[in-house]
Amino acid sequence: MLVLALRSIRRRPGRFVATLLSAFLGAAIIMTFNSMHDTAGQAGVDSVSSQTLGTAAGVVGGYGTLLVFFAVASTLTVNVRQRTAELELLRCSGATPAQIKRMVVGEAVAVALVGAALAVGPAMLGGRALLDMFQDSGQVAGSVEYSFGPIALLSGVDITLLASAGAAFLAVRRVTRRGRERAGAKRFLACAALVTGAAGACSTFLLSASDEALMAPPAYGAILLSVGFALLSPRLLKGVLNRLPLRGASGWLAVRNLRERADHLAGILVSLILFTAVSTATVTMQAVESDAVEASGLVKSVDAKNLETLNLTVVGIIAVFVCVMLVNSLYAATTYRSREFGQQRLAGATPGQVLGMVAVEGVIMTLTGVFFGTVAALAGVVPFTVVRTDAVLPDQFPGVWLTMVAVSAAVTLGTSLATARRVLRTPAVGAVALAA
Repeated sequence: MLVLALRSIRRRPGRFVATLLSAFLGAAIIMTFNSMHDTAGQAGVDSVSSQTLGTAAGVVGGYGTLLVFFAVASTLTVNVRQRTAELELLRCSGATPAQIKRMVVGEAVAVALVGAALAVGPAMLGGRALLDMFQDSGQVAGSVEYSFGPIALLSGVDITLLASAGAAFLAVRRVTRRGRERAGAKRFLACAALVTGAAGACSTFLLSASDEALMAPPAYGAILLSVGFALLSPRLLKGVLNRLPLRGASGWLAVRNLRERADHLAGILVSLILFTAVSTATVTMQAVESDAVEASGLVKSVDAKNLETLNLTVVGIIAVFVCVMLVNSLYAATTYRSREFGQQRLAGATPGQVLGMVAVEGVIMTLTGVFFGTVAALAGVVPFTVVRTDAVLPDQFPGVWLTMVAVSAAVTLGTSLATARRVLRTPAVGAVALAA
């Protein structure tokens, strides 16, 4: 199966570009921040600098691990679903489900290994730039020398390979099980995340405005709520579609297609919900905290500076990964619809109507993801603001929210329409014949 996996990669390398990009970015981020462990472990590093570097590596490294898994999983899920016919042919030819799993996992591991190897150089440059940033802000002593050692290298390679193998296994398992889903387990996890997230956000009211850990409960509450909404994304999308009074050919086609493909579009909604919730909540709460400290006339402590740096860094990482996940998933999903677009054009739809359908789909997806992401973000922002400033909704929220919505809409609609326009360049008869 390993030989077959390598042969599949050589025969059609284009289908693995999205997975390679996700693995490369994930490994680069993990190595960049875990190199802070190598740097902190050198002789002569003072305790304050060591604590700053260790905290950055631990917090962002943990987020990076989760993001690598989600990013690789989203691209691999689309990849495997597009290869359903190929995998079924292998089964009919005598291959067992276990052999197919080993082949797909072997493909993912091979691609992830290449991505991790390519990420070493950029990770070294990124780690050095990160250390310079800490030194410029006074959080790390200027005498500390940068070090890229075994912790960074091994963590980057190991986590990327394990995440890729796990994501590939789960993706192909759905196909080999012939669509039998454990909906009960997913609903249980979603409800557990929603309940835990709501409890975490409400626990903010038990803290005082001067508590150093004030930002933690609402932040984690918003994250868990967004995860719960993400797990329920197919059901949430179907509920939204049942209430849409759309008219016209493009609107009717969009709603019909989204209803049929709601389960397949879960990865896109997951990205939109997580991005909106985590980025909006984190940036808003950090802005509220910074303004409150400035208004009090106090000077930020080293721990406060570390927290601010980590919050903004985490949001930046999430923004990059979500954009990659959205672009990869939307590009693959839209390209795969070439036959569908061709059939619609042969049935009488114009290219403009097809593009209009794709645009309406993108708008519906964006609004759905932004709405539930905003609900999760407000569940964290409102309790934090009430305790910290006695206000209910901070003045910073509208500007931050509009920025995040603009990014989500630009990535979703831009990728969908650009890819659909490219697909529509192929004549309708040719698109149907090539995809058959």
